[in-house]
Amino acid sequence: MSAPLLDPSIFAYLESRIEEETAVRDQLTQLVQRLEKAVAAAQGLLSRVHSTPRAKLRALPVPELVAQVEPAVREEVAIVKELEAVASKHPYYKYNSKWSRAVQGAIGTTVYCAWLGGFPDADADAAAAAQQPSGERELGRLLTLEQVGAIFQVPTNLKDRDAFHFTIEEYLLSLTDFTQDLSRLATNAVTHGDFALPLTIAAFVKDLFAGFQLLNLKNDILRKRGDAVKYDVKRVEDVVYDLSLRGLVARPGADTEMKTE
Repeated sequence: MSAPLLDPSIFAYLESRIEEETAVRDQLTQLVQRLEKAVAAAQGLLSRVHSTPRAKLRALPVPELVAQVEPAVREEVAIVKELEAVASKHPYYKYNSKWSRAVQGAIGTTVYCAWLGGFPDADADAAAAAQQPSGERELGRLLTLEQVGAIFQVPTNLKDRDAFHFTIEEYLLSLTDFTQDLSRLATNAVTHGDFALPLTIAAFVKDLFAGFQLLNLKNDILRKRGDAVKYDVKRVEDVVYDLSLRGLVARPGADTEMKTE
C-alpha cells in the first residue's frame, strides 16, 4: 500500500492553531465588551456636564461630577490592565483592531475628566498645582498621551517591542471626539447663564486645532477627523460672537464690565 501524498497531521496542526486563535479572540472580546460598558458608564456621567451649573463644576473640595467620574475611569483602568495582560502575550497588530475603538473611548473619558479638574496628580505642573488654593480644581487643562498612559499604567507609542500600548492615533482620535462635545457644552453653558465657560472652551479648541495643523498626518481617517475640528472651532466661535454682540461678555480692550443680565 502506497503512502498518502498528503500528511494528515498538517491539517490537525492547523486546526489546533485555529482553536487557539479563536480562544484568544473570545477572551479579548469579553474584555473589550467589559471595557465598552465601563466607557459607556463614564460617558453617561460626563454627559451630566451639560446640565451642571458652572458653580458646581468648581465646587470645593471636589466637584460633585468629577467625584463621580473619577471612580468610573478607575474601573476602566482596571479592565485595561487585564486587557494588557492578555494582549501582550500575542502580536499587537494582529488583534489591536478589536480594542482600538474602546481604548479611544477610555482615553477620551480620562481627558474629559481631567479637563473638568479631575486627576490633579497627573498634571505635569504638579508644583504649580500645589500653589493653587487648597482644593481648587482648574478647568481646561489637557493631559498628554504620556500622562494618560501613566493613569492607566500602560506604555504609550511603543517602538522597541511588540506589546499592548496606547498609540498616538488613539489619543488624537479621542481628542477629535472631545472637541465635538466641548462645542456642544459651549452652547449649553449659555443656557445656564454661564458666559465665561464658552470663552474658556473657545481658547482651548482653537489651541487644539492649531496643534492639529502642525501635524503632518498620513492616516486618512485621522487627517479627516483632525480637519473636522475646525467645524467645532467655528461652532464655539459663533457662540462667543453672539455673546459679544449682545454685550454679555467683555470685548478685548474694553473697559466695561461683563454684563450678566
